[in-house]
Amino acid sequence: MKIYKHEFCLWTIAQVVIPLLFLLPGCRSEKQTPPNILMLMSDNQSWNHMGCYGDPVVRTPNIDQVASQGIRFTHAFCAAPSCTPARAALLSGQDIWRLKEGANLWGIFPAKFPVYTDLLEESGYFVGYQGKGWGPGSVQESGRERNPAGNEYQSFEEFIATNTANKPWCFWYSSEDPHRPYNVGSGVSSGMDINNVMVPPYLPDNDTVRGDICDYYYEIERFDKSVGEILRKLDETGQYENTLIVICSDNGWQMPRGLANVYDFGTRIPLIISWNGKIPGARVIEDFISLSDLAPTYLELAGLDIPDFMTAKSLADLLFAEKSGRIDEQRDYIITARERHALCRYNGLGYPCRAIRTYDFLYIRNYEPDRWPAGDPPLFGDIDAHMLHYPSPTKMYMLVNKDKPEVKPLFEHAMLKRPAEELFDLKNDPWQMNNIADHTEYQAIKKELSEKLYQYLESTSDPRILGRQIIWDSTAYFAEDDFNPRPSEEAIRLLKLEKEYRYFD
Repeated sequence: MKIYKHEFCLWTIAQVVIPLLFLLPGCRSEKQTPPNILMLMSDNQSWNHMGCYGDPVVRTPNIDQVASQGIRFTHAFCAAPSCTPARAALLSGQDIWRLKEGANLWGIFPAKFPVYTDLLEESGYFVGYQGKGWGPGSVQESGRERNPAGNEYQSFEEFIATNTANKPWCFWYSSEDPHRPYNVGSGVSSGMDINNVMVPPYLPDNDTVRGDICDYYYEIERFDKSVGEILRKLDETGQYENTLIVICSDNGWQMPRGLANVYDFGTRIPLIISWNGKIPGARVIEDFISLSDLAPTYLELAGLDIPDFMTAKSLADLLFAEKSGRIDEQRDYIITARERHALCRYNGLGYPCRAIRTYDFLYIRNYEPDRWPAGDPPLFGDIDAHMLHYPSPTKMYMLVNKDKPEVKPLFEHAMLKRPAEELFDLKNDPWQMNNIADHTEYQAIKKELSEKLYQYLESTSDPRILGRQIIWDSTAYFAEDDFNPRPSEEAIRLLKLEKEYRYFD
């Protein structure tokens, strides 16, 4: 091939100058000191219930401060609307159907699946957690020597004090707020005005529901206070500037159509990331993000290779970008899934489904439409309280008043059976109330989304697509009290329930 003189000169300059550019201060490829990683996670909190996300009632000043100096993501989702699989997916960077028994609540997370915490520790990081970590489930039956989240500590202060070798560290504060049960009346007693509460249209709008939401807010505020205390301790140690701070939830809130559903209210989560002085802050990013993307992100920032088995993608390019809004054109959809949540159907059956969410549509494939999506009646145990054994005012109100005209359609949406396919036009129906899967004018978009979902599931080896053995209805469940649920005396009286139910003969 003939090379002209001016072309050779340009090629020579490129070979010399371009590598030098990547060595300049502030360049994305600059060799950085591995950051400390501080992840602060709430338990069962939807994306829009923080001050920085626009909620007018809940007060989250500490979280809002981090958001103001960092990045707030508007389209972050968990892999599954259920604690155990969402956390397993986060730790492994994989979709839940690739994790065997790890796709279920109260199950196991087989030790053969590597987790980012172990990979960081092997590279020299000091790793620990406080609170829930991975779970609920059996660590021992998983074949693991410790919780996959790392070594357990009673506080962030203890963790920092134990790191005597001053290694780079990774700490996961895994709060149990705002997980039910709540202290009924705590929100209003704290000074919240129920008249200012924004009740989504899939729930009844009355003082009972508004008060229940305030109680949930109260626990979010308690989480915010814990965040503030940890951040103050971090600042005192002088390590704030080299710490990646991540604030998130594991899945959506514990309301009808929330937790255990692949609607936004079960899968869409808050996500705020800050690394003061290292990543451009004061930004809002609208790209679709999975909670599972944190695993490869942590590894890349620590200077490690991202394993091929991870189906999630690192967020590093987004973090170091200068822009807000939509950045990566390929991040224009998200896939979510669920298998068995609570044990609340006869013979321990789950309610399997997969979903694809774009900016304009949500398409859901329900694989067992003959089953009850919210759990077998009359307990509807995939909606907490799953055995009606502790106060759950919104759920109880809907059960008691299910025949009232203003409640009946909401009860049906939340608890009755659903078709094999659901499709929602999010521009006209942001609350996902009107299933248009059978509407003639939407057949082309339904076909497109169905095929796109299928292709992703096939490429990531989903057993439900590949025709392989389905194990999730029969795997072990380690909360044995759920096998024979015993409702509270109040629930028995109000709903005329039996004293005990059986899910197995």
